[in-house]
Amino acid sequence: MAGEEKRSCEQEELENTVNKKQLQDEEDEELKADKGKKRKLSKEDKKNAKEKKVKVTARKKPGFDVELYNETSYFVRNGLRYVTPYHFTFTTHCKGRWVGRQLFEVFKDEFRSEPPEYYEKAIKTGKITVNGETATLDTILKDNEIVCNKVHRHEPPVTAEPLEIIESNEDVVVINKPSSIPVHPCGRYRHNTVVFLLGKEYGLTNLYTVHRIDRLTSGILIFAKTLKKAQELEEQVRERRIRKEYVCRVQGDFPSEPIDCEQPILVVSHKIGVCRVSPNGKTCRTVFTKLHGNGKSSVVQCIPYTGRMHQIRVHLQWLGYPIIDDPIYNSPVWGTNRGKGGVTDDQALKVIQALAESTTIMDTDITENRNKSENLMENMAHSSVEDHSEDEKSVGRMEKSLYVKDGDCSECRIQRRDPTPEELTMCLHAISYKGPDWEYQTKQPPWVAQDCKHYD
Repeated sequence: MAGEEKRSCEQEELENTVNKKQLQDEEDEELKADKGKKRKLSKEDKKNAKEKKVKVTARKKPGFDVELYNETSYFVRNGLRYVTPYHFTFTTHCKGRWVGRQLFEVFKDEFRSEPPEYYEKAIKTGKITVNGETATLDTILKDNEIVCNKVHRHEPPVTAEPLEIIESNEDVVVINKPSSIPVHPCGRYRHNTVVFLLGKEYGLTNLYTVHRIDRLTSGILIFAKTLKKAQELEEQVRERRIRKEYVCRVQGDFPSEPIDCEQPILVVSHKIGVCRVSPNGKTCRTVFTKLHGNGKSSVVQCIPYTGRMHQIRVHLQWLGYPIIDDPIYNSPVWGTNRGKGGVTDDQALKVIQALAESTTIMDTDITENRNKSENLMENMAHSSVEDHSEDEKSVGRMEKSLYVKDGDCSECRIQRRDPTPEELTMCLHAISYKGPDWEYQTKQPPWVAQDCKHYD
């Protein structure tokens, strides 16, 4: 199902983008010494800048405009939640590398989700505009011009399993997130995300994100309802005062003794969201303890002490016990040993190329990707480069549309099969989060049971 759904996306940028310029301006002022000269950051300066970044992030109004929730609808089929296709206008400022180039040339060369003929017709029919006005194929782009592209957007289905509300009080909302649903808009996902579902189906809007988990990961997900609570929880996360416990089912007979893995992790592809163990990576630590096994697979408790991208998954791969149904780190593209003990730079490059071309993996697990796509409009309806928060000025606007096929939409002409349950799940579950004076936990997922025969 997924050749068209290459990996992408990012999560922290979804909330921080609007504030970056403000933060940078404030930090620049602080870094100026006498007569405009800059000085080196002291440890105290760095600490203050870090704290200020957190505060700036928290000042941003969270959530989406309520009217956006009503601009399309859901329907359920075969246990899957679908979003009625809708028209959406992507908007961005002209990039530096586009300046002086023809409009058609830019779309033909940089946006590969459709053939050149599609973009030619879109320009001629006014679906692609510059500064709100109809353009021509040879319109020369200028710095900071506004380029818009109206598309017919089709979102991938997710499980129709409801979001389980574990706690909802005046301070927080805690849910048990089903596998397959991204936390925030990303790639081809927008309405089929936790934040949209909470707003539209449960009336829970204007929430502050405290942490994130991967799209295919299930389990605990915490949102704050107030700025004060968000700052309190962010501080606990930053100071590592929150104990996180995950469970997973891995391939092979995991050792009976606990394993403390401190291998550094490096992001080797932000675009498709792939990491590996590398001496050039960031320090991190995960402690693994076997709970039980059947000789072919093992259920393992995972305690991450840091929060690197795909940390648990990468450490298990390096140890030689990848999560049994991990579409990235248990993929045959890593070789016969599935990346056990790490790979070289050349091998990593080949893996990235193979994963990017893979038809067995779907959209990026956006909730861990820390990189922002430079090109917002690569977020075509049929591509999977990152989406952004709705209150960012460069984000597009939605237009209400009943599901009427768009004659120019290639996706409308394709009959896609429903994804299988195996494509929508991964045996990694956030089972417990515990802070200084609070704790939330979920029940165990079915695949944890000792008598689970599915993975024999």
